[in-house]
Amino acid sequence: MIARSIASRVLQAIPVFLAISVLVFFISHLGGDDPITNALAGILPQDAIDAIRREYGLDQPVYVQYLLWLKHLFSGDWGLSLTLRVPVFDVLGTAFFNTLILTVGAVLICLLAGVSVGVLAGLKRGSAVDGVTMLVIQLGHNLPVFWSGLVLIWLFAVRLDWLPASGMYDMRGDQTFGDLLAHLVLPAFSAAIVSMLILAQLVRASVIEIIGSDYIRTYRSQGFARSTILRRHLGRNLLSPVVNITGLQIGYLLSGVIFVENVFAWPGIGTHLYNAAAGKDYPMTQAGVMLITGCFLVVNLVTDVILDLLNPRLRA
Repeated sequence: MIARSIASRVLQAIPVFLAISVLVFFISHLGGDDPITNALAGILPQDAIDAIRREYGLDQPVYVQYLLWLKHLFSGDWGLSLTLRVPVFDVLGTAFFNTLILTVGAVLICLLAGVSVGVLAGLKRGSAVDGVTMLVIQLGHNLPVFWSGLVLIWLFAVRLDWLPASGMYDMRGDQTFGDLLAHLVLPAFSAAIVSMLILAQLVRASVIEIIGSDYIRTYRSQGFARSTILRRHLGRNLLSPVVNITGLQIGYLLSGVIFVENVFAWPGIGTHLYNAAAGKDYPMTQAGVMLITGCFLVVNLVTDVILDLLNPRLRA
């Protein structure tokens, strides 16, 4: 049954990916002319523009162009960057690894802090700790990612001089793992703040619901210590909602990381997408958007699979 459920979710993800690819491709053609002409008109002579158009297959009917683009997308031939004049795949490959580092750091902070704060607030419901936690959550829910990043830079890099303000390594250093961690703290925390608060709020609600459930009352009526009941049952029952919430928030983190990378000059996909959009580098923009889309779909798929594996009814 689990294998059938996984296969069904994979089949559902394919049309979503294709639909997004259609949108991404055709949005690039909304200007009337093809993206190459829009980007290079007035910069290169028409003969050079026509040669580039032929290179990208833009002299073909639009549906043929889409099919060729999709074929190249899956084969890893993402074309040349119009601004950097290097293969897009090579640029985004390195950038994706850097973005992955930042995303993993943000997810770890989100999980560790969000679950810990949520569990503490849920167990201390109605106390001063719970009140302060909920106040912080309500105030921090709508913080813009770039604004929180600037505040963190001002406080910890400028005022206190505890952490570096930008980049992935100190260009004058040996690029050690410790140097990477020091540069990772601020951008990862900035990307994780909103997701961490959302996770803490939902974990708090789940803890309160679990504590008030009938089977917990039954255990307590039988004389089991509260600490023993929580140690044995709280973590197991929190696992499914935490996995579900985390999967949803990873998608938000991926989008938030794009803004964070520009604030902290982190050399990831977000930085390249921003520069590509500013320079009308449509091969870079299209490939970057589809790469993020693919990651988002894979994360959702993995989350659904894990939830299926945790569901005892599907294991029967």
